[in-house]
Amino acid sequence: MKYTLLWAVSCLSVEGNTQQWVKQYDNVDEFNCEVALVTKAGMHGFVNKSGKVVIPLIYEDALHCTEGLAAVKKDGKWGFVDSAGSEIVAPQYNDANSFAAGLAVVMKGEKFGFIDRTGKAVIPLSYDNATSFSEGLAAVNKNGLWGFIDKTGKEVISCKYGFAGSFSDGIAKVLKDSKWVEIDKNGKKVSE
Repeated sequence: MKYTLLWAVSCLSVEGNTQQWVKQYDNVDEFNCEVALVTKAGMHGFVNKSGKVVIPLIYEDALHCTEGLAAVKKDGKWGFVDSAGSEIVAPQYNDANSFAAGLAVVMKGEKFGFIDRTGKAVIPLSYDNATSFSEGLAAVNKNGLWGFIDKTGKEVISCKYGFAGSFSDGIAKVLKDSKWVEIDKNGKKVSE
């Protein structure tokens, strides 16, 4: 989530002295992996806690760093860089999410799948849509219906829902027969 400059200025004060470097950016995100996503004139990059640019503002878009990697968009394609700015996965995807549980959702063409930190597709790009892993499961859409897979790609809750949200505290909201219901990790309804 991106924060306004006012928020950043107020939150990055040290003993009453505002860090002056914050004022040169249009947006400053929170620090993750020892870097903060910054935006200026529509371009994105990352700075360290002293305000030094560690990843140049050369990206059309970027997501905050998670698990040591940040999704970045260059020339219309998404890839990943580490917190030092080294390219780990070359920009090649139409869309990408941040890493969660060691995997990142990526989209190539019109299909979604999951890659590991080296860029290897560990769950094939065969889904119509997908969300990041949460509590060991990821919601995936196949043929217009949502279900859940585990980190091996095994479908553990069949694709039968109109929509499926992420798991939180062992519960996910799903749309079944035009009604929202909550299910557990076994796919059993726990409430409406």
